[in-house]
Amino acid sequence: MAKSYFNRYVWLIDTIQRHGHITRVELSRLWENSPLNETGEELYERTFHNHRQAILDTFGIEIKCDRSLGYYISNESDIGNEGVRQWLLESIQMNNILNETADMRDRILFENVPSSYQWLTTLVNALRERKCIRMTYQSFWRDEPATFVALPYCLKLFKQRWYLLARSDGKQTPFLYGLDRIQNVEVLSKKAKVPASFNAEEFFADHYGIIVGTDNPLCTVELRVDADQVKYFDSLPLHWTQKKVEETPEYTVYSYHLIPSFDFQQEILGRGASVEVLMPDWFREEVKAEIEAMVKKYD
Repeated sequence: MAKSYFNRYVWLIDTIQRHGHITRVELSRLWENSPLNETGEELYERTFHNHRQAILDTFGIEIKCDRSLGYYISNESDIGNEGVRQWLLESIQMNNILNETADMRDRILFENVPSSYQWLTTLVNALRERKCIRMTYQSFWRDEPATFVALPYCLKLFKQRWYLLARSDGKQTPFLYGLDRIQNVEVLSKKAKVPASFNAEEFFADHYGIIVGTDNPLCTVELRVDADQVKYFDSLPLHWTQKKVEETPEYTVYSYHLIPSFDFQQEILGRGASVEVLMPDWFREEVKAEIEAMVKKYD
């Protein structure tokens, strides 16, 4: 049932976006004829307003009414500014489109995101309802799974994997759990009281990826990128602090203000010889040592 409602919320957002302005009567007519509406039920006024509130709580998207034109999304310009929310909307919108056009399934290809559909909806609803969860989790570093109660803070997508930031009972700080390693999740009636000072964007702001709490300092990192890779960096920055500090026909130097972590190092190494760490010296030496160790593997 939760997944059905979740898809319905996205259908409403998508439909209102495409029309710009639309009346509730017209929304109800479109819903009655949608293949997603398996029962053919009407979109009743009370149900619609309940969905509006749920959409605001879940996605931060506000649906308002213009008496002369109908319902519209009042903060549409904000939707694209938040990556995870936009990805979530686009993913479920695509799922809804595929359900409506089954004959296109063999012509639209996706990358696999482990367990995103199995647990994502449940966890999003737990976050929206501010409820604790009971989770059975199989760590990569333990032989047996563990079951525990946790307070969910937020969800983060990184490298085709969803992660849940949550604080388990008895722990002082939250920890990241990969959704692909979750064996079971149960939403509890117990309220989840996330600290008022917690901000998900700020929590990850100084990091690249999902590794936080390292001993490395916050610093300025400079990368020299070969000209044939510059457009890739410009179109999809590695970090929100990315800035150009030097441009030549042969290369561009980018600066970042972050905590260089294992995730960031692996991203740089994955770019091959097209990317060189210029500073700080200690991080350059770390990357150099890793490259030398790789070369030995092929000696």
